[in-house]
Amino acid sequence: MKTTELKTEFCRVYGGAPDDIRLFSAAGRVNLIGEHIDYCGGRVFPAALNLRTVVAARKRPGSKEIRLAATTLPDRVTLNIDTLDAYRGLKWGDYQAGVAYVMREAGFAVGGCELLYDTTVPFGSGLSSSASIEVATARMLCAFSGEAGGKTADLVELAVLSQRAENTYNNVACGIMDQFAASLGKKAHAILLDCKTLAYQYIPLDLGRYSLVIANCNKSRSLIESKYNERRAECEQALSLLQTRLPGITCLADVSPEDFEKNQAVLAGKVADRARHVVGECARVAESARLLQAGNIEAFGECLNQSHRSLKDLYEVTGVELDALAGAAQAFDGCIGSRMTGAGFGGCTVSLVESGRAAEFAKFVTDRYQKAVGYAPTFYQTSVEDGAKELYE
Repeated sequence: MKTTELKTEFCRVYGGAPDDIRLFSAAGRVNLIGEHIDYCGGRVFPAALNLRTVVAARKRPGSKEIRLAATTLPDRVTLNIDTLDAYRGLKWGDYQAGVAYVMREAGFAVGGCELLYDTTVPFGSGLSSSASIEVATARMLCAFSGEAGGKTADLVELAVLSQRAENTYNNVACGIMDQFAASLGKKAHAILLDCKTLAYQYIPLDLGRYSLVIANCNKSRSLIESKYNERRAECEQALSLLQTRLPGITCLADVSPEDFEKNQAVLAGKVADRARHVVGECARVAESARLLQAGNIEAFGECLNQSHRSLKDLYEVTGVELDALAGAAQAFDGCIGSRMTGAGFGGCTVSLVESGRAAEFAKFVTDRYQKAVGYAPTFYQTSVEDGAKELYE
């Protein structure tokens, strides 16, 4: 929705004039490579997208209420600032409530306001709709807090606060990657992010004669109801066992492929598989960054294929739909790499496709995918853009 249209809709919902309405935005993200290693202290390689959450906001001085509405949902929610802990488990609005609760606990001046959310990040797609909502909310509350004489924060701290809200308020044991990319994304760049230290580097996303194509398998999913938290627990078990042989490690990302091969005997079964994926994926991220900077896009594409195989065979987070979607993409003669992106259990693939052949690619993949699973995928027109910001007309 255009900014003028969003302000008009805001006035329809809440009344008043558009003069004092402000707009704050945060991005969805695609992770190019480095899946299920952010919560293991690894380095990941996400990029912020043009698919975004925009929140139109107006202060309500003296009020204890945060009013929530959305352009695409009928839900209307009112949060009492003094009882923010009471809204856990809302059908819609719990991400906003969690951010407000965490920020108030951290000392920000959270005041009354009216908010209207417009989100183009597809829900349940694996493109971090939750993180875009959290970070847009945090960016807005931070601005309002500073203007009220309260605490402010930089974009890194806003990402950390947003992750804390999802971990502690929404009970999803996600790592920092999604919120970090939603907050600190940079146009035409990917972020090489060390999730252990939060050190990061912007890498120009020059793909030569190839373009990113994102496709949604359209299988419904929920991180809370899926086995996401189970995978994290398995990684924590693997770490504990490996520390009996490697006492200096603090996370699985500290384990080199060589050390893993020497000490894997302490692991067995699925726990061993999970750890093997994490160690291998960390190595693929480092190699992918090197290949991208060197302009070797074809070899980078093969890293994507290897990542998907590992997520399928070792981490077991793909499923019939994502395997069919990635397999169809990899069979297209103009695609040099495709993998699931996000937490899995449904969601999206990211593919490297010859520029100018996106429509041909979409038809080829749709035909094969529909024969395999019985329904069509959805393709998104995306670009790599900036992260969180206030929008000005």
